[in-house]
Amino acid sequence: MMSAGPHHSVPMTQAQINQQQEQQKAALHNAKLRSTRPTDKSLPDGIEEACVDSGEVARAYKKLRDFERRLDATITRKRLDIMDTVNRNEKRYKTLRVWITNTVEDQFWQTNGLNVDTFDFTTTSEASYRVRIQARLLDDEDDADKDQDESKRGTDEGGDKMETDSPSKAKNPAASARPGQRSRFSHFFKALTVEFDRSALGRPPTDMVEWKKPQIQPNAATMPAAADFDELCFKRNGDENTNITINLYRHEDPERFELSDELAEVVDAREATRQEAVMGVFEYIKLFNLLEDEEKRNFRCDDLLKPIIRKDSGQIPMLGEYITPHLRPLPPYKLPYTIRVDEEFHKDPKPTIYDLRVTVDNPLRAKMMAFLYSPEHAQTMKRIAEIDKDLGVLIQAIYTHKAKHTFLRAMCDDPVGTVRSWLSSQKRDLEVIMGEATRGGGENATGDEWRRGGRESVWNTPNARESVNVLLSKPVIPR
Repeated sequence: MMSAGPHHSVPMTQAQINQQQEQQKAALHNAKLRSTRPTDKSLPDGIEEACVDSGEVARAYKKLRDFERRLDATITRKRLDIMDTVNRNEKRYKTLRVWITNTVEDQFWQTNGLNVDTFDFTTTSEASYRVRIQARLLDDEDDADKDQDESKRGTDEGGDKMETDSPSKAKNPAASARPGQRSRFSHFFKALTVEFDRSALGRPPTDMVEWKKPQIQPNAATMPAAADFDELCFKRNGDENTNITINLYRHEDPERFELSDELAEVVDAREATRQEAVMGVFEYIKLFNLLEDEEKRNFRCDDLLKPIIRKDSGQIPMLGEYITPHLRPLPPYKLPYTIRVDEEFHKDPKPTIYDLRVTVDNPLRAKMMAFLYSPEHAQTMKRIAEIDKDLGVLIQAIYTHKAKHTFLRAMCDDPVGTVRSWLSSQKRDLEVIMGEATRGGGENATGDEWRRGGRESVWNTPNARESVNVLLSKPVIPR
């Protein structure tokens, strides 16, 4: 067992030290290369005069550069818009159609010639029923082309439409579900419970029906079977018609809440996420100019805000705490259903159908995510960076040739003036290097010492060599 406290580190071997030094040298070399890499992609001024084609290529290049700037700005703006849309994670409302039906087994009317008025019961089977709950997310075209029979459609407690005993032409969800469909019944709910009618049983049921969605790991490749299904079925014993209520607890990300009457009157919504509720209150404060004139972090409360804030004034950073007591979990969808075990119903059984409104992700969000994080985009940007690097090298070479062309043209036009200007420039550079330059001085180099070269020249003095060595020994800052 090791004792507590600091422990001595293991010394590095000579091979590890050499490897670390090589890595540092390589990193420093790469930094120097990046710092000296040309990045300017603009042609020098007056390059058209030095071109043999009257500057047509240079003008075409400048037009391409202007077009590239506009294109880069447009692409960047569009990518930022897409990123903003993805981060906001806007939801859409669609219709989830739920089919509820039941089958029976070993009922007395299903036995072969059994007389119920006698006590000759030769069978040992117990009557039972099986309830099946199926659901499918309707497409937009299915929503527009719903069943025409609206006379049999009612409304449940949550305001969702219900169709009881619909015609047999109703679609079977298992048969009509598309292969590879991502949105399934279990994706929209986090729990399901079935409440039996106590008046019919005479006592609370001993075996409740309950389903809870298991925890799903964020990086899981596949979802567990208990959290990825379109159909739920349960079996119970019984030989009488029974009323049940199926409770579906919604699962939404981000979580939505039911707002209190006071908060709903301010934000003008009955349901909202926490962020939407906070933004709704903030927009209400700005709309009615309730912010304090001196301190914008504080606001006044009117008659609608006082029941929420419980004070005459509040602070903007505290809005989240103010609205928390006014957020309640969303009530579950309650789907009443009658389990029928009589022979007359099962001669032509009809399912009970409910249409529920659920929220789904924007169908374009997956495509936008694929566009933002596409590996092809990263490879394209890498290729563009390499082309820009090569283009910068070419532009640097053009600058060099342009300078040579300007110097040679000046030598042809005015040799004496060009040489004098060049010597003056050299003298000025030397004064700057040696730290002896004065503002506005040293530009007229007419002495012979500035013309003389070789070992006896002023460029070979100890002061000049020392100044140049100091200038070159400065560390290069990577860009």
